[in-house]
Amino acid sequence: MTFHRLRIFSGNGHPELAEGICAELGIELADAVVGRFSDGEIDLKVNTDVRGADCFVVQPTCPPVNENLMELLVMIDCLVRASADRITAVMPYFGYARKDRKDEGRVPISAKLVANMITMAGASRVLTVDLHAAQIQGFFDIPVDHLYARPAFLPVLRERFGGSDLVIVSPDVGGTKLCRAYSKELEASLAIVDKRRISGTETVIENLVGQVDGKICLIVDDLISTGGSITDAARVVRENGASEVYLLATHGVLCGPAIERLDAAPAEVVFLSDSIPLAQDKRPRKAQVVSLAPMLAKAIDSIHRSESISRLFDNLST
Repeated sequence: MTFHRLRIFSGNGHPELAEGICAELGIELADAVVGRFSDGEIDLKVNTDVRGADCFVVQPTCPPVNENLMELLVMIDCLVRASADRITAVMPYFGYARKDRKDEGRVPISAKLVANMITMAGASRVLTVDLHAAQIQGFFDIPVDHLYARPAFLPVLRERFGGSDLVIVSPDVGGTKLCRAYSKELEASLAIVDKRRISGTETVIENLVGQVDGKICLIVDDLISTGGSITDAARVVRENGASEVYLLATHGVLCGPAIERLDAAPAEVVFLSDSIPLAQDKRPRKAQVVSLAPMLAKAIDSIHRSESISRLFDNLST
């Protein structure tokens, strides 16, 4: 494939994923140096000609969230001033997504603020994967392409579970829609762990809806932060007779005690995507990482050619 105007850049957030996308497309990663001044401010220099180019900046806003977000904003601004024709912020993981509404008292809607910042910096559109709250698409006044990670996971899951008596388990009621989509694709039944959140880090399990006795259970969530919810769900399905337990999340944020909890969880494998970089020494021992690079490369190709992205999901259940 030949892309005369396509340029793909990366900040320090996830250069390995950007390299993987470029390998899929058969192009070189555009040359940009993202460093720091002595006081910690971002020092950026783009060494690739971008005048009239279609630029994609691959930068998940994962921890360190504020550093990665600021790098993204500075790079977008730089490309605008260098006369790029179009700039797409490729954010496999969208940080601040969990603050998408005023749920109590005087609190910010940080997801909206981040959307405003990206738009004002000069981005033409956003490409992201499995937003924690789908309504965040509406916070932007520019086009947002919201991809599902399922096409990346399904071949791995079908190879592992094909023909088995599988149950897809949602670790909370809010994740039911995501789990229902996986259950349709894998022709599996569905169960839900009913929990009540008592703080930002603590939940209480109240009930299990569905039959898991003697079944293989795959617990699916969009992200794992501290690991409390998904490991509690693993314990509950084990206590209710599950023969095997597997965990899956698109985004492995893995902060605080997450790795220790996942290592101790009664689960055989933890499936994670590489939307967030997962160093070998900073991932659960049971982790199996699935790359989003092929899917993101196809989406970037479609955007660059002004073709439909929905065709990537035409055969998926919703």
